[in-house]
Amino acid sequence: MTSANPVRGPAQPELGPSLPEGVRVRILRTAHGDRRAAAELASALTERQLTGLDPLPAQPPVLLRAYRQEVRALPDTTRRLLLLAAADQYPVDTHAFLRAVTAARLDTRPLVTAEVAGVAHATAGGIVFRDPWTRIAAYETASVTDRRAVHLLLARVLRGEGESPRRSWHRGAAALGPSRRLAAELRAAAHTARTAGDHALACALVERAAALSPEPSERARLLARAAADAWRSGDADRARRLVAATDDDALGGLLALRAGNATDAFDALLTAAVRYADDGPGPARTDHPRHAAVHLLARATEAAIYTGDLRRCREAAAVADRLGIVPPGTLGGLAAAFEGRYDDARDLLKAAAGRCGPGGDPTLLIHSGIAALMLGDHTAAATATVRAAASARAGGDGVTVPQAMEFRAYADFWTGRPKAAEAATLEALRQAYTTGQDNGACHLQAALAMFAAVTGDEDVCRERAEAARAYALARGLGLPAALALFALAFLDLSTGRYAASAARLRALAGFGPGHGHRAIRHIATPHYVEAAVRTGDTRVARAAHADYDHWARTVRSPDDLALSARCRALLASGTEAVEHYRTALDLHASGTRDFERARTELLFGGALRRLRHRTEARDRLHSALEAFEHFGSPQCAAAARTELRVLGEPVSPVRGADDLVARLTAQQLMVARMAADGATNREIAARLLLSPRTIDHHLRGVFARLGIRSRIELVRLLGEG
Repeated sequence: MTSANPVRGPAQPELGPSLPEGVRVRILRTAHGDRRAAAELASALTERQLTGLDPLPAQPPVLLRAYRQEVRALPDTTRRLLLLAAADQYPVDTHAFLRAVTAARLDTRPLVTAEVAGVAHATAGGIVFRDPWTRIAAYETASVTDRRAVHLLLARVLRGEGESPRRSWHRGAAALGPSRRLAAELRAAAHTARTAGDHALACALVERAAALSPEPSERARLLARAAADAWRSGDADRARRLVAATDDDALGGLLALRAGNATDAFDALLTAAVRYADDGPGPARTDHPRHAAVHLLARATEAAIYTGDLRRCREAAAVADRLGIVPPGTLGGLAAAFEGRYDDARDLLKAAAGRCGPGGDPTLLIHSGIAALMLGDHTAAATATVRAAASARAGGDGVTVPQAMEFRAYADFWTGRPKAAEAATLEALRQAYTTGQDNGACHLQAALAMFAAVTGDEDVCRERAEAARAYALARGLGLPAALALFALAFLDLSTGRYAASAARLRALAGFGPGHGHRAIRHIATPHYVEAAVRTGDTRVARAAHADYDHWARTVRSPDDLALSARCRALLASGTEAVEHYRTALDLHASGTRDFERARTELLFGGALRRLRHRTEARDRLHSALEAFEHFGSPQCAAAARTELRVLGEPVSPVRGADDLVARLTAQQLMVARMAADGATNREIAARLLLSPRTIDHHLRGVFARLGIRSRIELVRLLGEG
């Protein structure tokens, strides 16, 4: 009973290239995927809506005039059947059209007129409208009396098991005015829908209950509850519109956390936590104020993590202590780590990381993953974030899935799975944009910039990093801003631009809240030491390493200890450096950062070559080369080949990989395959959430590397491969 959405007209207009990606995605969603409607909607939006600061309208005032005229031209009997079908499908899909037709003994032959007009057609399952706009017009052109009659008819036939929420919806839709009884019935129905994980239906039910409630205070409370359901269903614009009709600072803070200024979000969430703990539940969504206060403190922690502001971490910890609330371990752990109290940080983070069993609250599981990342336990981090996503899906909470992926990406990067992780992170980026979580999307863009740096896609790395930094700096998001800068620094490091890499990493260390982040500065320290040593500036590198080594020895993470030993080797010389490298590789054997292990072997192999330990150098470099080819990191692989050639060792351009695949970067290969399948540059750009200009540049690079001039040759080559 879904609506078809064919392309109407010879060409669909494009949305303006200056639109933020999140706004573009939501405009298309609001326009039901119709690009002509989306372009018309975009032309009617305010400046704040175009920049994502205000929610989009509930229903764009485009195209509907012509659609209404088309529906009004149909016979009354045809329009009645279309009204019944539209009421059955929108805004709540109840699948009761055929039962209603049978119960009312309606003649369905007038539908032939609708089919001839191309408005809708009948199927074995019911009516399929030409597109969503026709369906909306079929409903809106009917009189209030006719709408009420079809809602009552649908309510009468919805008597099956599990159909009570939808029956209540139609009863509420048929109401002529305020009714406490119907409002109570709709609230109960919403609870049933929410328990089943259907937050979109729960939102519709509660919003209708608010409209039927005679008490203003009750209406405000119900609208806040509807906003929470809209948010969990992934409809961010609806949630923001509903929140605007309430004074719920908790929900306002949550929405600001995911799509607004992180500092404002922190302040709102902390204020709400204090109110819930001191005064009990306000006009919002829970009768358990203590639980709500803990939850809000957890969200405030996320805001503090995003900003990278130590002062706010301390403030939240102080509030938790004053209220007698045991805060999430990540909150106290981050504050302690940022202050250099590493023993306290370790204990608090270990307690938080231990709460990563199956099931449970997705937010607390994400916090467990963050704590595990801080401790260097990437296996536990991956487990916690995967379980967070699974728990969110089971509860119908789609918005939390991309949040979990934000931190899963770190574990995937460090454990050397950039190509597989890139696809999962790209899907999470789409989900973040679709659900209105532009701040999370910014973080994911920065993660994708990091993957692009590892896999050698310089243009993609720069485009994603620059987009992430521009957005992050405007919203006070220190974490993604720092990660994007780290991606650019790593790209410089892996391509031999050591001075540029060192300069970026020094800047990262100097940036304050909203621009940088202590956690990213910490994990970037081994790379800064390498860049600094390459440029002869070891004084600051030694001080940075001393702090990193203190943390590594405190948490006893094998990978952090390995990287600390690698730093020590880089800062030493001769046989002393060799021993430190051996220690580093022994520690890597007990860790999970396979990519960093390969980089340690590359550096060790170069040191052995300079000491004329040719046999061991050759073995180390071949091992590193094999790992880099497996990871799909051509620039690091090229560095290993260069070292081997200096040794006089013959190396083939490719080891253990298909020649075609080896000649292209991971991103180029993805673009080439899409192009060979017939996708246009604009279509490829939309799928990969990149600009058409970047796709054009990639294709030109593909043609140059493969020595071809046309897509026809590309199809032939990939077909042979």
